[in-house]
Amino acid sequence: MRLLADAHLDLAMNLVYYDRDLRLPVDEINRQEKELSLSDTPFRGNATLSLPELKNSGLGICVSTLLARSGPDHARKQKYDRIDLDFGTPDGAYCGAHAQLAWYYLMQARGEIRLLKSREDVDQHWQLWTAASPEEYESLPLGVILSMEGADPISSPHQTEYWYHLGLRAIGPAHYGASQYAQGTGADGPLTDWGFQLLAEMQKLGMVLDVTHLADTAMQQALDVYDGPVWASHHNCRSLVNWDRQLTDEQIQKLVKRDGVIGIACDAIMLHPGWVMGVTQPDVLSISSLVDQIDHICQLAGDTSHVAIGTDLDGGYGNEQTPRELKRYRDIHLIDEILQSRGYEDAAIDAIFHGNWLRKFREYLPAESPST
Repeated sequence: MRLLADAHLDLAMNLVYYDRDLRLPVDEINRQEKELSLSDTPFRGNATLSLPELKNSGLGICVSTLLARSGPDHARKQKYDRIDLDFGTPDGAYCGAHAQLAWYYLMQARGEIRLLKSREDVDQHWQLWTAASPEEYESLPLGVILSMEGADPISSPHQTEYWYHLGLRAIGPAHYGASQYAQGTGADGPLTDWGFQLLAEMQKLGMVLDVTHLADTAMQQALDVYDGPVWASHHNCRSLVNWDRQLTDEQIQKLVKRDGVIGIACDAIMLHPGWVMGVTQPDVLSISSLVDQIDHICQLAGDTSHVAIGTDLDGGYGNEQTPRELKRYRDIHLIDEILQSRGYEDAAIDAIFHGNWLRKFREYLPAESPST
């Protein structure tokens, strides 16, 4: 089993918004939700992950999110509004993100996870995992690097440093629709004045700009003005599935020129043209579609240095909206054999599974954690 690094999981959201105890085995989470006949969302009883599942799958490090939306008043009238994520004011988003932050610190206190804030943390943690046997994985802490998906919880650009000292290391300025800082998926348009100020504050701190979910115009502006580190944590290819949520070939090439890495996501709507949420069934889609996305980026980049894993599993959907073979997190390992069958060598597969993200974590995080 190869070790994994995953650049996008919404772990705390599953507890704060959906009351899932991620300390349980994933089968127990699904059993409880089915027994209670929970039907508030389509993914009840279809969870793919939990902390034991992630660790037993060899996931040593992940980037995990704080996610809460507010944005301008008109954004709450869009079709993307969800009461589990949306707040009427930035104050609500600020508090919602803090509730998620509290879960990470609670899990760290219990030894379930370790918050990684520096290069030194990453190196020490990865050494721990590489020295362990698969039988020992569940007893190890999961390494977590904090990211913010949509920057609305940051009440103003000048508050960015406050979040940095709490452990935040990456920010995506928008999610769906309009945030206070930028236009996101489904709402093309530019960065706001605050968006430019946010990028300036991030650059001072050396934070990662996650371009995922940025509208095309906003992404272009951000890449033009931001000289700091960039990645796309969970983003697939528009030329394979035509949707503004996906990266164009030109955007991929721009990220490659910046030595960015793109994490391939497992959401079926990003893998199958014409997928209709709640209607299309997983049996139409094979997990080989993930490798198609990987192949396309490798062909554009000319090598395997710029693509990795950013599953987004249980990020508001479950295995009702994944490829048919992907029932739980450990099934990610099925792409190993497919990559081998397509001629990828071991070193290249290791890079895709963890090496490319480790390179970026070591490059982008501060050498040591700053004092708070």
